[in-house]
Amino acid sequence: MSSGTYAPKPGAAPVGRMIAAQTALETRMLLRNGEQLLLTVIIPSLLLVLFSTVDIIDTGAERAVDFLAPGVLALAVMSTAFTGQAIATGFERRYGVLKRLGASPLPRWALMTAKTLSVLVTEVLQIALLTAIALGLGWSPQGGAASVALLLVLGTAAFSGLGLLMAGTLRAEATLAAANLVFLLLLVGGGVIVPLEKFPAAARSVLELLPISALSDGLRDVLQGGDPMPWGQALVLAVWAVLGLGAAARFFRWE
Repeated sequence: MSSGTYAPKPGAAPVGRMIAAQTALETRMLLRNGEQLLLTVIIPSLLLVLFSTVDIIDTGAERAVDFLAPGVLALAVMSTAFTGQAIATGFERRYGVLKRLGASPLPRWALMTAKTLSVLVTEVLQIALLTAIALGLGWSPQGGAASVALLLVLGTAAFSGLGLLMAGTLRAEATLAAANLVFLLLLVGGGVIVPLEKFPAAARSVLELLPISALSDGLRDVLQGGDPMPWGQALVLAVWAVLGLGAAARFFRWE
């Protein structure tokens, strides 16, 4: 037996392997958190079933589920990429988790990449579940998958930037309150359940510029109307993504 058989080989793992491991960890932590599951799965599912089966709001569509399903998909993206990520990252920052991870061999940009990939994995599970529920309620989606995928990616980028900006600049308790408040406000005024046409014209012109409105209306144009890529809504999401991610990179505090 050679003397070097048991010699250790110290050093960090390849970055790709570290990102994959951190992504798996972030995803498991997210799926084990009861509050996160309430935001990401239970609330969107209940809203979809309730407002599709009970005539509460006049959606103006032939079937309520055709109007609601795209909006609820947008809500699911916001709940994971913005609300859930902001709250989780805010408390990780408060308890020093981010500071310790930042001092590990895992680069800080790789940690943010892992968090983003975890969000995408969770969204895939959300969208699969919500789509199955909507199809069971009689939803008949139209349009192309490529347009839907691009809108979802842009929406994820926009909400992730805003969530990380909030988590990296506010105290954890303030992030918790603000993220939930924004979630409720955008749920009501973002065209998810209540059509934007129900709002006054002046308010509607402002609400249409919100990322949740751009995402829900864009998905609705494709999935309900069968339209090609809605570039206007895509541009709104892209602008929010650039502003949010840029501000998060500039002002995020690790301690």
